[in-house]
Amino acid sequence: MDEDAFNMAVRKFLKEVGVTSQREIERIVRDHKVAGDRLKLRMTLTAEDTPLNHIVESEIDVR
Repeated sequence: MDEDAFNMAVRKFLKEVGVTSQREIERIVRDHKVAGDRLKLRMTLTAEDTPLNHIVESEIDVR
């Protein structure tokens, strides 16, 4: 395995996830579709045909 190519592919994927996720969070808050002052977030990372199931949860203040 080419470690540099693998590293770059992972970074490219994470950048896409980060940018598109931020846009979606901003859209939902901007469109006033959040009940209350806090937005509970959960991101689940899976990979087809693997046991990968990584969950990250957080809350952000949207006041």
